[in-house]
Amino acid sequence: MITIRIKRDKNTFIQSFEMSGHANSGPYGQDLVCAAVSAVSIGTINAIHTLTGVNLVSDVEEEGGFIHCDVPSNLPKETFDNVQLLMEGMIVSLKSIEEEYGKFIQINEN
Repeated sequence: MITIRIKRDKNTFIQSFEMSGHANSGPYGQDLVCAAVSAVSIGTINAIHTLTGVNLVSDVEEEGGFIHCDVPSNLPKETFDNVQLLMEGMIVSLKSIEEEYGKFIQINEN
């Protein structure tokens, strides 16, 4: 199962996210849930970098199915707001996947 942890601050802004595990919803190379989650998360990291110039502090281990990203706290307000919007979009997409394939993916927010 893929476990996703979204950490928010007291103002509900996203501070970080972490994904670990494998969906195991199909054979290696044909696992659509894993491919979807990877595309959404890596796509968001790339979009944030391309559209805002922000490099999220990240740790990615493809073999172990692990991604961790921290949102920098010292960003200008407009940039911070744009990063938050893109991250919220990622969460909406991941929740859509969870709704359809809940036995392979679990999202926790705190």
